[in-house]
Amino acid sequence: MSVTRPTGRDAAAPPQPGRALHRRLPGARVLSNGAVVYWWIEVTFVAVYYTLYSAIRNLNQGGTAAARHHASWIIDAERHLGISVEQQLQHWALGIRPLIIACNYWYGSLHFVITAGVLIWVYHRWRNDYPLWRNTLAVATGLALIGFVFFPLMPPRLLPEHFGFVDTLAKDPTFWSFNSGAVSKISNQFAAMPSVHCAWALWCTSVLVPRVKSRWVKTLAIAYPVCTVTAIVLTANHYLLDAVAGFVTVGLAYAIARACTRAGRRPATPSPAAT
Repeated sequence: MSVTRPTGRDAAAPPQPGRALHRRLPGARVLSNGAVVYWWIEVTFVAVYYTLYSAIRNLNQGGTAAARHHASWIIDAERHLGISVEQQLQHWALGIRPLIIACNYWYGSLHFVITAGVLIWVYHRWRNDYPLWRNTLAVATGLALIGFVFFPLMPPRLLPEHFGFVDTLAKDPTFWSFNSGAVSKISNQFAAMPSVHCAWALWCTSVLVPRVKSRWVKTLAIAYPVCTVTAIVLTANHYLLDAVAGFVTVGLAYAIARACTRAGRRPATPSPAAT
């Protein structure tokens, strides 16, 4: 991946009074305004935050009747908007088995790998931007959790058979499915609105596009949310409006994080970039 070299904001910060003790701790990275971040604290925060998120998400599953009622709302809204095309798209894709299998793997695992990779990359290469984008991701995930708790939604794959959807994760090979082992017992299958897959995908794009230099990497970054929407629809795990809500969630999260984040926001004195 070809990236722009950190300059200006991400250049080495001059010594700040009162930070000597912090810099004696291992893993310290001093930001342009004197704030300090530690990789081990960041890893711990992400692990604890995601554990709490998962626990709350999977405990608050809502009722089947409410989730089915909300699905009717979404279907009616999409019909009114002329975008109720999920079943037709999946019906077409089911005739292309490699595409379905690729979407299964994309939906099942890729969003974790890419999101974690982008978070690590921005920490190492754009340290002053890291707190803002870490907070944006955390707020977006928290907002999504609120949606799961107060708006349980039955995904297309769980609708009655006459709707014509197929649960591709159960039908075709992948790392896991919602019907397998422990996943079926702990996973909240009504946590569909908004789509976290789409929220995280747009977050990755927002981080990468202004910072990478290579045109083909920019193109891949822009295509990532599009491919994610394709995967969630063709696997019948989400409606199109779930994707829209996921994108809106990232916008709201960025506005909140920008208003609250101070670390790394003051420009640093320009100096030669570290290689």
